[in-house]
Amino acid sequence: MSGTVHEQLIALGGVFQAAVLVDKVAKTGQISEAELGCLLGSLLVRDPGNTLEVFGGSDQYLREGYGAMAGALERDPKALQREPLRYALSMLGLERQLEKRGEMLELIGRRLPQIQSQVEHFGLVHENVIAASGALYQDTLSTLRQRIQVNGDMRHLQQPSNASKIRALLLAGIRCARLWRQLGGNRWQLLFGRRKLLREVYALLRKEE
Repeated sequence: MSGTVHEQLIALGGVFQAAVLVDKVAKTGQISEAELGCLLGSLLVRDPGNTLEVFGGSDQYLREGYGAMAGALERDPKALQREPLRYALSMLGLERQLEKRGEMLELIGRRLPQIQSQVEHFGLVHENVIAASGALYQDTLSTLRQRIQVNGDMRHLQQPSNASKIRALLLAGIRCARLWRQLGGNRWQLLFGRRKLLREVYALLRKEE
């Protein structure tokens, strides 16, 4: 499965959007249900016809991710969102480790249909669904040697509901990283194809809803 740069950037936008939302939860304890739902839903889409279908058919909830990605590609200190960039790069790194762990991929594959059943019963952004998605991250990716250290306000980080949201968002971001790589995305592009990627990202940001 290979995709155009446009499709790759939508998937990478999902990684950065997850990173931005993790940063928001950690620092403010607040994100919208729509933003959270877009990424939680991306965990459960199988065999999408195109990349946008993974995010519910629209990239309206990826725009902050595109902005963070543009800031990273610009390498402009004023535009750079340091924590989201660190989280995004960490998610890309964890996805590479996950790729080598067949038994972990199988476990995730077995647990996602259970989460889908909960969604059908409770709804996509119900606390049970968020908790189950967070627990799946905790039982799998958080056991790898590389860990993602989230910085923020301890009042928010210590709330179990926020901890679950952060883990669920990291799981969704790593799913987007996997999609990006399946579409042909790779780190060399980020290093050596920055100008081309920036043109495409700005085109995505300019696009009218």
